[in-house]
Amino acid sequence: MTGRDRAHDDDRETLHRLPGWVTSIHAKVSEDVAFMSGAALGHLALAIRDADLPLHLLRDRLSLVAAEACLTIMGRPERAADLRDAVHLMRPGDLPGPAGEVYLTWRRAVARPVSAEALRRALPEADGIARWMDAGQGAPVAAAAAVLGTVMDEVPRGEVAALILCDAVLSRALGWGHVVPLVSCGIKPGDLRLRGAALREACHRAVVLAVRDALRLSSELTRRAAHLRAVTPKLRAKGAQAAVEMFLSLDAVAPGALPLPDRAARRLCDRLVDLGAVRELTGRDTFRLYGV
Repeated sequence: MTGRDRAHDDDRETLHRLPGWVTSIHAKVSEDVAFMSGAALGHLALAIRDADLPLHLLRDRLSLVAAEACLTIMGRPERAADLRDAVHLMRPGDLPGPAGEVYLTWRRAVARPVSAEALRRALPEADGIARWMDAGQGAPVAAAAAVLGTVMDEVPRGEVAALILCDAVLSRALGWGHVVPLVSCGIKPGDLRLRGAALREACHRAVVLAVRDALRLSSELTRRAAHLRAVTPKLRAKGAQAAVEMFLSLDAVAPGALPLPDRAARRLCDRLVDLGAVRELTGRDTFRLYGV
């Protein structure tokens, strides 16, 4: 590695790390909390413009984090491993179950553009999407908090829709084309009972926590994606390039979902694990899932 390469890696590491002053100060005044969240969002906005960051993969993995957070709020025990199994091991005709449906809803939401029409397909049972999104006025986090409170007032058990639309309004206000789960990943269960200034402050705090974790994740995914791309020329299987693109877009992939015959797909996954380009996510000998 040349000095220029090391400098580039150092610059990238700085880009994908939230400055310490944003998280080291325990702000107690609402204005300070808002300032910290604004600084965090500004830093994230720069980081996700990194051309080497697999942004589809980042959103898909954050959708898993958001789904798990929603289930915690709802009092359900399922965690990330359960959600991956429920969705990625489904066969034609299977149902994902309630927890799996929450995860699928989040995955559909982050895969679609930020618009009421697109989100209606992710949330087909939600009738007031356009009206709820219009309830968000003002600065980005304030608008997102307003939507969150409005939906929860009208649909007290609508945590999933409320948090998806909250993050949709935040993403739209920041000029992002797709939903990036943030408030949903950092909000505390009790915060959904708050309203007004208290809810806005809770959302600001959630953003700082979520951006910190999202930046760490983006740094990891950028590094691992670069390695996967580097080893791709070593793969000889027909359809390997298409398989690599799936790994660069999806949190988890079952060998059976790859565009290769079953045995070839399993061999490719084992080869990528040997090369350190993907990880086996389940720890099982059968029904395995793989991801960057």
